[in-house]
Amino acid sequence: MKKILLSGVALMALTGIAQGAACPAITVSDSMGVAAGAYPQQYELSEFEAAANCTLDISSRDDASIAAFNSQIQGNPDLPPLAERLPEEPLVVVPYDEIGHYGGTLDIISNATEAGTSDMMSIRHVNLVRYSDDLETIVPNVAKGWKWNDDYTELTFYLRKGHKWSDGEPFTSADIKFWYDNLELDPNVMAKTKDYVLVGGERMTVETPDPYTVVFKLPAPKPGLLSHFANHYAQAFQPKHLLGRFHPAINPNADAEAQALGFENGYAVIKAYFGNSDWMDTATPMLNSPDKVANMPFAAAPTLESHIVVRESTEGRHFVPNPYYFKVDTAGHQLPYVNEMDETFVTETEVRVLKMINGEVDYKTQSLQLDMAPILLENQEKGDYTVWLEPKISFPVFSFNVTDEDLEKRELFNNIKFREAMSVAINRQEINDVAYFGQGQIQQYVAFSPTPGFISEDMLQYKTEYDPEGAKALLDSIGFVDKDGDGWRDLPSGKPLVLNIQFATQGTSAKVNELVAQNWAEVGVKTTVKEITADEYRSAQSANQLSVGSWEKSQPLAVILGNNEEFVPPFENYFAHRTGMLWAEYIESNGERGVEPPAWVNDSIADIAAFQSATPGSDEQAAIGARMVERMTKQLLFIGTVKAVSPVFHRNVLKNVPEFKTASYDYYWAYPYRGDQWFLDE
Repeated sequence: MKKILLSGVALMALTGIAQGAACPAITVSDSMGVAAGAYPQQYELSEFEAAANCTLDISSRDDASIAAFNSQIQGNPDLPPLAERLPEEPLVVVPYDEIGHYGGTLDIISNATEAGTSDMMSIRHVNLVRYSDDLETIVPNVAKGWKWNDDYTELTFYLRKGHKWSDGEPFTSADIKFWYDNLELDPNVMAKTKDYVLVGGERMTVETPDPYTVVFKLPAPKPGLLSHFANHYAQAFQPKHLLGRFHPAINPNADAEAQALGFENGYAVIKAYFGNSDWMDTATPMLNSPDKVANMPFAAAPTLESHIVVRESTEGRHFVPNPYYFKVDTAGHQLPYVNEMDETFVTETEVRVLKMINGEVDYKTQSLQLDMAPILLENQEKGDYTVWLEPKISFPVFSFNVTDEDLEKRELFNNIKFREAMSVAINRQEINDVAYFGQGQIQQYVAFSPTPGFISEDMLQYKTEYDPEGAKALLDSIGFVDKDGDGWRDLPSGKPLVLNIQFATQGTSAKVNELVAQNWAEVGVKTTVKEITADEYRSAQSANQLSVGSWEKSQPLAVILGNNEEFVPPFENYFAHRTGMLWAEYIESNGERGVEPPAWVNDSIADIAAFQSATPGSDEQAAIGARMVERMTKQLLFIGTVKAVSPVFHRNVLKNVPEFKTASYDYYWAYPYRGDQWFLDE
């Protein structure tokens, strides 16, 4: 992990290679004898020219095309020549199969605003670094290089000189420091500081010795910080030249400038652009402030991504290419190849599937479940598309609300024997056979996925045996019995209990929920199932109104090293599977509000901090990890089911799309597979 990129100029000096003729347009499938760079499938410009003994002739779309797109971006000035739009050393991307061509509109469907939009976002997403498609190697992206100190308490990033935002303004280290100091740590913007910008709960210090160097100084070791920047949606930069205008710590006249636009104060403008979280796909002023957007500097904040949104409504969004995007291909063409992106919001699962079959969708992974695979596979040839079934990292998990507003239910759900009974009542083999066509693997929730070496098979299979009679005996032993003779178990007071499983297909499949509900009913626990939207699910979960949680869960080691949320109440973020909302409130308020969690929760919080600070791969880290897993698994706060595969869909006219290694939110869907070099051949 201790790595810094050697510049192409230095490489040429060392090898004595001189720049020569035009560069070969190499691809991953045909390297034409050009040696690989320091990182897979990409080069810095001077590195590529040295390796190929050439001079790259950089070109763009024809002026009329890119100028026309630029004119759709509110607030953008007229375009300067490409040489003035690219960094001094752009990132050279090696396409997978062929040099693409410009054109077309990439059609994507999402569930709704801020629901199921990660798929679309992952195609255009950038961050300081990213994971290569091997899902193991971290490679440069916005940053051209990095360096750790010896004890992982200082991480330095090196930026590209001349890199610009989508409006042509310089992107510098100040934009990273502004993001950290003035957005992430400002409670007026972020009500709760996220763990991934902290180290053991303590803030870092961001230093900017020059416009192209950023130094994160950590209060304790956290080797997983680099991995966080490689796989997470939260981008480590925001346009200070725009948002800083409305931040009182940056501009003394921030409130006055905001009021001139019709806002209460500067923070209201920041929230119109940035939202109330660092989720990078929040609605823009086009939805947040449609009555004011015409007078705002930009309809959407400038970006470093490959595309920028220019139209937005409750039905969808439309994107055009970023004319200042910092990457080129090996033939010198500025990326992205795809001209426009169109995102349509479709709430109904059946309609989304039908649109894919009918050729109205170019790519889709998020919200696809394995029970949709038969109809998608059956129509592959007719619809001229490809479906891959790829391993999932997360898998369906159920939980009971241990801080339920109903105190009687809360007491029942906190009884470990109840959770054990509900686990062994589940017929996981039936779920595998019926919902997953025998393609899955029975597994308990252990937080980590794939499974590190410190997790034993005993933990993976803990309380996964199908034992309905044992479940009944456990439920009888805690007094959860049928008191009125109607065949259903009642609470100790005699009050009937109905477990309402509310689920969204973005999180779990209908079939899995139906089978689990049937299993619980068979041991006398009356259970109903209802499909709702992802937004409805998340709102109810946040309001502590879900008695039963149903959503996929588990994270890879690479994520957990940089983010503690799987082991700290409420045990994940707004977009994922949570429980113990009032435990979280107690911890966040230092005991002033909420419900005090049991002692094991405090042990979990201490252990994840120690785990993240330990040397990666060390015996110390493995021992801590094993302890964390055993505690979480045996508490059965989350009850695992079956880990399987999931569809990845794309139309065959979409080229340079490699087969995914996983259908995974945790590595950010398409992000490792370089959507900026995909192109439409139609």
